[in-house]
Amino acid sequence: MERYDLIVVGSGPGGYIAAERAGKLGKKVLLIEDDHLGGVCTNHGCIPTKSLLGGAKLYKHALNGSQFGLVVDGARFDYRQAAAHKDETVKTLRGGIEFLMKSAKVDVVFGHAKMVDAHTVQVGEKSWAGDYLIIATGSSSLVPPIPGATLPHVLTSTEILALSEAPASLVVIGGGVIGVEFASFFSMIGTKVTVIEMMDEILPMADAEFAKLLRRELKDVDFHLGCKVEEITAERVIYSDKKGERQSIEAPMVLLSVGRRPNTAGLEALGLEIGRGGVVVNDRMQTNLSTVYAVGDVTGRSLLAHSASRMAEVAVANIFGSKEMRMRYDAIPWAVYGSPEVAGCGLTESEANAKGIPTMSQTVQMRASGRFLAEEGKRAGGLVKVIANKESGVIVGIHLLGSYASEIIWGAAALIEAELRVKDVKEIVFPHPSVNELIKEACFQLDHSL
Repeated sequence: MERYDLIVVGSGPGGYIAAERAGKLGKKVLLIEDDHLGGVCTNHGCIPTKSLLGGAKLYKHALNGSQFGLVVDGARFDYRQAAAHKDETVKTLRGGIEFLMKSAKVDVVFGHAKMVDAHTVQVGEKSWAGDYLIIATGSSSLVPPIPGATLPHVLTSTEILALSEAPASLVVIGGGVIGVEFASFFSMIGTKVTVIEMMDEILPMADAEFAKLLRRELKDVDFHLGCKVEEITAERVIYSDKKGERQSIEAPMVLLSVGRRPNTAGLEALGLEIGRGGVVVNDRMQTNLSTVYAVGDVTGRSLLAHSASRMAEVAVANIFGSKEMRMRYDAIPWAVYGSPEVAGCGLTESEANAKGIPTMSQTVQMRASGRFLAEEGKRAGGLVKVIANKESGVIVGIHLLGSYASEIIWGAAALIEAELRVKDVKEIVFPHPSVNELIKEACFQLDHSL
């Protein structure tokens, strides 16, 4: 039986990063994948959705560009061409990951991995031994026990990305990140979209003010909040509204986007501790078995691609390097890539108050930015909000809504991770004109001293 320093199961942004980091350390690494390299993010999630959204945003700009001097007659959105570009983008990135594995001298095996014990993994009839094992098996779309949820016209995010043409209308069940991104995309290209959400607001992780403004900006989407779906039939979605009254809506196509579940099947046989959220790990990503680590969605800790990559770095560091590296979750940014974008990092004001943190906050309009006004116009909405500890001045949360939000939010993560105070940010030189300088402006409005 061939032996490796490390065996990684799953090649998503947690798995392939773990394999690459360990391989670059000179370790003998085996990566096992039962689908395509890149996992859900590259093949059925982050990348294909951003490809489609990119095309839809161009189309939207073409339709609304007259104020900027762009006059386009007869613009149309070619869904088949957009899907072809999506597929080509995914294929290119898969090739990039394959090259990355070769450059790190990582061996790759395709097939379903069976974890025999804490050191042995089997694919088909062949087995390999590893000193350490990293589980990065990801997550799958959650299909709730709603009558009719398995009907052919009811799709998850994986199936809807495989469409060859856009539906005339779409009912989205769930107003989280996935649901809002697809609602934004399809509404931009002319599909009639309705979102049904059980909670009183979309995007539960977002600042309430920002979620409300985002709904206003998504003018072509009908939102039904505080509603519970009772049944899906071949033609309609039946739900209870806020008053408990039974309602229904015509639904030739339905997208289920109510969450994801960790892929833990078969892991119990190893003796791993599995909690409600997924594989239980400590802050070094180590499971209850000393030589087995888990990263990414399978842990249920933070279902974001960049979280998985950071968990992978922490796991590899603790296996082969510094035993002091810990996974921290206080400064993990998130973003929703619709139109407009919304992003955040750290705490919302309500979360901070629930933790007993005395807060001060300042919200500024993105139209206060010269660049935003020049490129987006007066009618575009956008906000920047900075939340700080009122006593210490340490920034605990930054939230953005508007174009460029996803590209700016890393800076917010850096400020929060470094525990910078409002007065520290005031001393940073931001480029002008830029949208990110509004973070500094918010800080000056919080603290007028020089």
